[in-house]
Amino acid sequence: MATTTSADHLDRARALLAAHPLVDGHNDLPIAMRHASAYDFDKVDIAVDQPRLQTDIPRLRQGQVGAQFWSVYVPSRLQGDHAVSATLEQIDAVHAMVGRYAGTFGLATTADEVEQVFTSGRIASLMGMEGGHSIDSSLATLRAMHALGVRYMTLTHNDNVPWADSATDEPAVGGLSRFGLEVVAEMNRLGMLVDLSHVSADTMRAALAGSEAPVIFSHSSARAVCDVARNVPDDVLALLPANGGVCMVTFVPEFVSPTCALWRTEAAEAARAQGVSPTDLGAFFEFTREWRNEHPKPDATLADVMAHVEHVREVAGVDHIGLGGDYDGTDTFPVGLGDVSGYPRLFAALLERGWSEQDLAKLAGANAIRALRDAEAVSRDLRTRRGPSIATIDSLDGTP
Repeated sequence: MATTTSADHLDRARALLAAHPLVDGHNDLPIAMRHASAYDFDKVDIAVDQPRLQTDIPRLRQGQVGAQFWSVYVPSRLQGDHAVSATLEQIDAVHAMVGRYAGTFGLATTADEVEQVFTSGRIASLMGMEGGHSIDSSLATLRAMHALGVRYMTLTHNDNVPWADSATDEPAVGGLSRFGLEVVAEMNRLGMLVDLSHVSADTMRAALAGSEAPVIFSHSSARAVCDVARNVPDDVLALLPANGGVCMVTFVPEFVSPTCALWRTEAAEAARAQGVSPTDLGAFFEFTREWRNEHPKPDATLADVMAHVEHVREVAGVDHIGLGGDYDGTDTFPVGLGDVSGYPRLFAALLERGWSEQDLAKLAGANAIRALRDAEAVSRDLRTRRGPSIATIDSLDGTP
């Protein structure tokens, strides 16, 4: 019998992704376009190669991305009305991008629409807010964002919000406050996925206990494999089967490679010594650009990513894994996964590891689509039993 070659695995991976939508949980192209051209797609036309970015249409097609949650992230240094208006600008940019490149993208707000757009040969485009600061502690604003098409919200980014603790900030409310639980309940009622990337482990546990719908981690990996606060502890992964949620493994080197994580810890200490906050991503990237001239950043590998995928499968189960690359959200990526064109290589490597095509279809996107569809079903039920919440943070948590 002839030995199966890497080329054979790659061909099989490409055939699988042609038949089953690859749903990526997190891509930061919108904020990259904000910085690169103030959303001017004439100046930075993603229909052609854009080497300064990790995402453009030719490479999305090479990577066989079938559906993308576009992050409408704004930095948490923006607060109040400034955060809300900047988030609206990000949402507007996604709508503009989908409209301009209508032959490539199709807006999707439901699981059925994801499948319909994929079947049409286009990339289903969904939106996720990255951080509760985008709603300024307002449930009405949350509902407005949902009406504009946003289908998940990450409860925090790198800093706490008044009602939820971040993984990379000092604990303030012990996970979720009463208002934080009300945010989760209102997201369930709306059918907006609760995203637990970036939040503290206590926030993860509180949200899983409070949510009636599946949660997601849009771009997080396994803490047992790489011990950083941004990753998911095993006890939380073990809760996903009962909840129906999905951990979408990210490719960020500092979250998948212990060597890269150590490098970041050392860089963070050096940054703080010079008055730069490591949670201010823009300032920190500027600092590390110079710092790594004398402290080179190690490479992460495709094998590092596979270790996380297989660990999440082992602890949470094959029905609770997905992928969230975080392209254009950080500066480097594992060798072989340097931009959005790399997904078939990951799937080929997993085939070589003995993964079945059925399990790889779940990893690619079936699990994420099922979680969204289940959240929609929960929403339909909840809307028959309760109306929009008019609670405020002051009424539930008191005035600080």
